[in-house]
Order: sequence, then structure tokens, then C-alpha cells
Amino acid sequence: MSQVKSIFITGGASGLGREVGRYFGERGWFVGLADINAEGLAESAKLIPEGKSSTHILDVTNRDQWKTVVSEFGEASGGVMSVLFNNAGIGSGGPIQDMSDEDIDQTIAVNFTGVLNGTRACFDMLKASNDSCILYTASAAGIYGVADLSVYSATKFAVRGLAESHDIELRKHGIRSRSLMPGFIDTGIIANVVEGTNQTGKQRLEGAGVEVSPVSIIGPAAWEAVHGDKVHKPVNAMAKKLWFAARWMPGRLRKQQTQLLNAEEVMGGL
Repeated sequence: MSQVKSIFITGGASGLGREVGRYFGERGWFVGLADINAEGLAESAKLIPEGKSSTHILDVTNRDQWKTVVSEFGEASGGVMSVLFNNAGIGSGGPIQDMSDEDIDQTIAVNFTGVLNGTRACFDMLKASNDSCILYTASAAGIYGVADLSVYSATKFAVRGLAESHDIELRKHGIRSRSLMPGFIDTGIIANVVEGTNQTGKQRLEGAGVEVSPVSIIGPAAWEAVHGDKVHKPVNAMAKKLWFAARWMPGRLRKQQTQLLNAEEVMGGL
């Protein structure tokens, strides 16, 4: 008898996590949603068929909370975790000399240490589940370093490294590892009006010629990543172009990074 497929999602209260949960839930998977935002979790759960989800309050930097939440999810899912969507992350931007110690420490703690915490906490359940997979949210910022987003970009390079390392290291335990590398996606991160302007982050990005894709592309991309053979999945045309240019035209790519400086204005207020 085959196991019922299940996915555990961090950052499940909004954005990419919410959309991936909705997409997998519609395909019959049991969905565990974890976040620090209880209200957002409840809204995400409404998008999933009744009885096919669980919600969990989780600060990914808290290892004790991880132990408790994974145990709770195991009870709800019958001990199965087919996919860990290691997705929770935050963004802080600005010139490195202007960033606060607190912003730097928090970005690293959530975007990198929190991700490591998830892989370690979920390892036993992933190992016990058939053909399991860890899906990491990297970013187009993990393809080539982004000016004025250096700390955020560095954490996404680190997550990219985890995906590559763990696809080799954990394969003997029956666990595959993949990463999503989206460019700018139309989520709440870029929906707010940028300070000192009357435009949202999305409007300013599009005005600078930077592509912003609908969040609906994330569900199919995550599905393809989990079921595909490639470690990295660049998402949308922007990320695919960066992936190609970083490999074949790094010099030209360096000169084209000016438009991505808009990311500072989008991410700096988080």
C-alpha cells in the first residue's frame, strides 16, 4: 500500500509557501503549513481541501520549536513527510556599511540557520518516507551576487550550496534535494508603497524594466522541481536569463546589474 503524499511548508502563511500549499493540496497531498503568523496560516489553510492540512506556529530559528512542530505534523500526516519545502525567509537590503547588526544577524539566522534547522529536524521523517525530497527556496539572487542586497544574496548562495551538497550527501538515505530560484514574484514583499514615493515596489521594478511574475507560476515550478531530475529550477524568464548569463557571459552580466539595484528599495523595509 502506497503512502499518502505529504508536504511540510515553512513560510506557509503567505506568498510562495501559501501558493505551493494550495497547489499540492489540490492534487491530493496532505499539507502542513508552518509560520509565525497565525492569522496568515488560517487564511492559507482555507485554500486547501478540508481535512487535508495542519497548521503550526514555528519560528525557524528555534530548534526546540522545530522538534515539537515536526512531531505534531507527523501525528497529522501519519508519520509521512514526502517533501520538506524549506521556504521561510526574510529580506534586508542596503549598502553593507549601512545595515544594522540586528538586520544582518536576523537575515542570516532565518535564511540560512533556520533552513539548516529544518533539514536536521525533519531528517528522520524524510528518511522514513518513500522517495522523499527537500525543496529549498533559493533565489535568482543566489545565481549572481546582487548589489545592495549582499547579505540576502549570500544567504541564497548558501541555500543553493545546501541543495547541491544534500542531493549527494542524503541520496543514500533515499532523500533527494532541489532548489527553486525565482526572480521577482508578485507577493506581499513588493506590494507595499516604497517610502518617499507613491509607487509600490512592483511598480518601481516594472518601471525599471525588471520582470515581475505572478505567484501562480510557483506551484507548477515547485511540482516540476520535486518530480524532476535537475537540482536547480530557475523560475521565470529573469532567473533563466541570469542562470545562462552567469555561466556563459559573467562579464556582461556584471554590467547589467544596475536594474537590480531597485531590489534595495523593495526589500529594505522588511
